[in-house]
Amino acid sequence: MALKRFATIAILTVFPFAALPQTHGVGHGHDASPYAGEQARDIKALSESDLEEIALGAGWGLALPAELNGVPGPTHLLELADALGLDARQREEIEAIRAQMQADAIAAGIVFVDAERALDTAFRMSVPDQEVLARLVADTAAARAALRLVHLQAHLRTAPLLTEDQIARYAVLRGYADDPCAQTPEGHDPEMWRRHNGCG
Repeated sequence: MALKRFATIAILTVFPFAALPQTHGVGHGHDASPYAGEQARDIKALSESDLEEIALGAGWGLALPAELNGVPGPTHLLELADALGLDARQREEIEAIRAQMQADAIAAGIVFVDAERALDTAFRMSVPDQEVLARLVADTAAARAALRLVHLQAHLRTAPLLTEDQIARYAVLRGYADDPCAQTPEGHDPEMWRRHNGCG
């Protein structure tokens, strides 16, 4: 037993790392970056779905400050036209706003994507200096702001065309508010409640 213990001590003295767990390459045991795989993108900051949505002139979430604060946009209004009871005049004017928004968004989207591509290319080809980097970042920010403005302005233009009841109904249909017609709160007369809230 003593001889065996002596042999073990001798081995550890000569090879001090022999008793440590063996690893299989650097980096094992670490979580991969959430960006792993995105290095293959054409434009690193934009996914394929991003590019597709921008190319179509779709919202891309840019109008959320309006949408989620009770100022509906033209696209979803037209999708819910029947449920909202939009009349012929409202539909016509909202369709015109939507068409203009889409055309302007497609044009602004091209500028934005080109600006992002230029920034991406600068890092792919070399490391840009501070002056070049500042210009490229400013270009992408300005292009994104212009694109966002297109969508937010469309929301502003639709709001005056709607009644308060239609805006409230839109919020319910989109899941932003509870339906007051679903049930009568305790202590309220059901008929009066439904009449007050415009329930059919």
